[in-house]
Amino acid sequence: MALITLLTDFGLDDTYVGQMKGAILSVVPSATLVDLTHGVPPQDVQAGAFLLWCSVEVFPAGTIHLAVVDPGVGSQRRAIAVGSARGDYFIGPDNGLLIPAVDHLGGRIEAVELTKSEFWRPQPTSTFHGRDVFGPIAGHLANGIPLTQLGWFITDPIHLSLPAPHGLEGEVMYVDTYGNLITNIVGSTLPTQFQVRVGAQVIRAATHYEQVPRGELLALVGSAGLLEISARNASADALTGAGRGTPVSVVPL
Repeated sequence: MALITLLTDFGLDDTYVGQMKGAILSVVPSATLVDLTHGVPPQDVQAGAFLLWCSVEVFPAGTIHLAVVDPGVGSQRRAIAVGSARGDYFIGPDNGLLIPAVDHLGGRIEAVELTKSEFWRPQPTSTFHGRDVFGPIAGHLANGIPLTQLGWFITDPIHLSLPAPHGLEGEVMYVDTYGNLITNIVGSTLPTQFQVRVGAQVIRAATHYEQVPRGELLALVGSAGLLEISARNASADALTGAGRGTPVSVVPL
């Protein structure tokens, strides 16, 4: 049974997610659809790329990942599908959204521009490629259509690089629903004992939330393997005033 994940900035107030799912299921009714998130901030390609990067490794090899954060829809930007070295497929706009996750799974082995309109919905619109192009393509891949039949080979998909830390100096990459500040500092690079500086605040390291009193900040390695700044029963972004791009530094003790 095919497994297809979905990540978009569509939100859940409108019917866009449901329509895209309908387009997929019209091609492959037996598919299992997994919603990663539809809450990517609107048109925020970097946030979408980061969330996709965080998510794909837990799925089995061969999963199809459909991601749509597409401020260039209807323009000359390309629609693409990419095969990764692990055997997964990625479908979406050629704006860098897919590539960090592809690299996370071993890198790109092939990519095509989705030029074969016979694999799209009839009479596709210029504003909803998630439903009219990407959704059906995901269905056809799930049905075993080779990537090579879906379009022309390309060697130059747009590459978006997520900000890299400089040693123990990094930045906030994302603020999650709980107000946790997820940084780009990899947990395995941290010293045994350390503190974290965010602005004028010095934050103690911990391994779990209950090591600090309620409402107090702490720094720990989160589920993505990255350093996070959190607060017990509170919001770290509210307490620190930090957001994406805020500098973060680790101080060894």
